[in-house]
Formats: sequence, C-alpha cells, structure tokens
Amino acid sequence: MNTELLKFLQENILLVAVAVASGGMLIWPTLRRTGGASVDTLHATQLINHQDAVVIDVRESAELAGGKIMNSKSVPLSQLGSRLQELERYKDKPMIVACASGNRSRTAISLLRKHGFTQLYNLSGGFSAWRQAGLPVEK
Repeated sequence: MNTELLKFLQENILLVAVAVASGGMLIWPTLRRTGGASVDTLHATQLINHQDAVVIDVRESAELAGGKIMNSKSVPLSQLGSRLQELERYKDKPMIVACASGNRSRTAISLLRKHGFTQLYNLSGGFSAWRQAGLPVEK
C-alpha cells in the first residue's frame, strides 16, 4: 500500500470512520428496500385504472373489519407463502401490495420477488393512506 495513503489513514482515522459511517447511512434506505418501488395513492390508482394492476392486501383477517381497498385480493402475510399458487396468474401484471401502514407489504414484496414476481409496488402509507385519501373501500 502507498506509504502516503497509509500515513493519511493513520493520522485521520476518525475522519475516515465518520465518512464511511455517513456513507453507510445514506445507502441504508436503498439497501433496506426489499423489492418494489413505493407508490402513493395517486400513482396506485393510475396503475389500477390504466395498467390493470392487481391490489394484494396482506393484512390479517381481523384487520379487514374496517374495510379493504375496492377489488383487492386478501392474502394475509402469514399465509402468503402457502398461497403463492393463487397469485401465479397475476405474475405478469403490475401488483400493488398493501398492508395497514406500508411496512408488512415490504416483507410480502420480498417474498413475491423471490418467487419470480417482477412488477411489484408497495403502497406508501398502506390502507390508512388509501382511506385518508377518500378512495373506494369495500367491507
């Protein structure tokens, strides 16, 4: 290794550590994403209306009492692995994955991606954002 570089690193180890840590913090959100892009409710409705996107609701059955996104398919995250066969027919369509707030849907997207689904979108804010936007809900 170049002696000048080695000397610089030794004299500025704290500076180098801070630079590496801050770079890691900048990259972390990108690495944390486990798949599909996040979409807001406006983009989600455009995908549904113009590209025939399918909405998969991964909330658990008890959470559906407050309603669900109109025409969405309910596949609770706890059952997703065992029910992938049901979703195979949607493999080539855009798929919007929703949960209550947008967190569990990331886990679902990761699982779906591992099984060959490619056009995956996480609904930012989940069902809460959908309802808050005043978009259609069914019981």
